[in-house]
Amino acid sequence: MRKAKPKKRIILPDPVYNDQKVSKFVNHLMYDGKKNTSYEIFYAALDIVKTKLPDEEKTALEVWKKALENITPQVEVKSRRVGGATFQVPTEIRPERKESISMKNLINFARKRGGKTMSDKLAAEIVDAYNEQGGAFKRKEDMHRMAEANRAFAHFRF
Repeated sequence: MRKAKPKKRIILPDPVYNDQKVSKFVNHLMYDGKKNTSYEIFYAALDIVKTKLPDEEKTALEVWKKALENITPQVEVKSRRVGGATFQVPTEIRPERKESISMKNLINFARKRGGKTMSDKLAAEIVDAYNEQGGAFKRKEDMHRMAEANRAFAHFRF
């Protein structure tokens, strides 16, 4: 690399739960710099989650964290050219990337869902991920399946 490594930005914790992970999620959720709207959507979604799972002893934030944990992939495949052929090489994922991928998947699959508002869709996706189903969980399973299928090429790891 020619230039110095860019400094990691410090993400301030969110105002309600005082949690950095929530701030990161809201940053992924945000469109056009409208962070306030993103916070409103996220907190409304957590309220909906609380009403959907009334018998759950965990708080809505803990349910969200467990849902994120359930859809976090451990391995992914990267394309690697060896000779003339391109191989799908399974590689471990760095912790920051794992977190980022799981958040992006949760948000993308929530956006694709049918529903009234974004908070409704996000809440439905969080509940599905918590129960180990839904689009984001299926995506994680697909990533793991791809890595397992291409395990023979693991020696090309870079």
